[in-house]
Amino acid sequence: MKVLHTSDWHLGQSFFTKSRKNEHEQFFKWLLGVVEQESIDAVVVAGDIFDTGTPPSYARELYHQLVGDFQGMGCTLVVLGGNHDSVSVLNESKELLSYLNCHVIASTYGNTETQVLPLRTRGGEIGAILCAVPFIRARDVLKSEAGESAIEKRQALGEAIKQHYANLYQIALDKRSELSVDVPIIATGHLTALGVSQSESVRDIYIGTLEGFSAEGFPPADYIALGHIHRPQKVAGCDHIRYSGSPIPLSFDELKSQKQVLIATFDNKTLVEVESMPIPRFQAMAVLRGNLEEIELALQHNEAVKSASAEHPAWLCIEVETQDYLTDLQQRIQALIDDKPAEILQLKRMRKQRTSAISAEENVNLSELSVREVFDARLSLEAFESDEDKQRKQRIQTLFEQVVDDVQLSHEDSEDADEANAVDVNKATDEINATDVNSPNASANEGNL
Repeated sequence: MKVLHTSDWHLGQSFFTKSRKNEHEQFFKWLLGVVEQESIDAVVVAGDIFDTGTPPSYARELYHQLVGDFQGMGCTLVVLGGNHDSVSVLNESKELLSYLNCHVIASTYGNTETQVLPLRTRGGEIGAILCAVPFIRARDVLKSEAGESAIEKRQALGEAIKQHYANLYQIALDKRSELSVDVPIIATGHLTALGVSQSESVRDIYIGTLEGFSAEGFPPADYIALGHIHRPQKVAGCDHIRYSGSPIPLSFDELKSQKQVLIATFDNKTLVEVESMPIPRFQAMAVLRGNLEEIELALQHNEAVKSASAEHPAWLCIEVETQDYLTDLQQRIQALIDDKPAEILQLKRMRKQRTSAISAEENVNLSELSVREVFDARLSLEAFESDEDKQRKQRIQTLFEQVVDDVQLSHEDSEDADEANAVDVNKATDEINATDVNSPNASANEGNL
């Protein structure tokens, strides 16, 4: 028995106003090829079929076309609802799709018996029993009790989810015994397991007030196919508890990981292997970091830009690390790509770490430094490149010295001079730290000081 595990398609996603239709079409074409080439018996989609509860018409067309394509391949398709999916949208075609060898489980509400499915091989024999668990909504598994504290509610919800899995697993055991078959039991889920690594595009989901679910709460199934986390990974170091991840990058930070689907192969009840099948990149994308000169150089050598075309330009995220103060930054960056097949979808100004870096990077306690040392360390974090910037730096230093001198003179005759100096000088330092020395309004700020 071969089961292909995928999730988080997010059909209909708008990526910085860009449609992902072409990428999803290419992915489905590739997926059908893998199913045929690897003789896959069942495909399990662990949630988030659509990106929103009201997907655009083209996204629904892609979904239904894929179901039709699977029908002619003798492969069972199982579709599970995710936190992005609308239960009603998935259920509207559920009965019709059931005639096309497609099982849709949109929610845990209803008869649990119908959420345990026998999966058949291409030869028509039962090859596995599936505990089909979609995104769990608290109201479907738990009734609120008056007077419960927040901690008690979380504990009760965690136990309710664990019990739901246990109930389905027991039904699966009974069904396997009833059918007298020696086949694996597979479970699914669309949730955040404790200890996993997320990405920017993953929306934090809470099952009620439950932030994450412990791997110990899963039943002893032979394989557990999870969705919601877009980076492929194991849970609690277990080979049989997996996130497949999304098939396309849904945020720029997901470019760091190879997209994939997982193929679980079973021999009777034994999980033989879980094979990672890398998914090609269907859209050229890249993240470029540095100053303007470094970004210009990177544009000349970046593989994504080289592989792009005028018809399908590369999508870029530009992170300017040292010249973020430039008022015409966007125009300068745009000028760098005018003759290249690329589009800037995201431009970030990566301002350096400031006062916290003084103690964090050097591991120095501020109380161990003098006021002038703190100020000098703070000022060193700024970029003063042009002659005008250097003059501004000199004015800031002069102003600071004047403030320190005035505070010290005004408290010379006070018994609490030392303590007052520390308080007032720190206030002055904070005021200067609050001033953006690189802003176009620096002169006005200097006047205020």
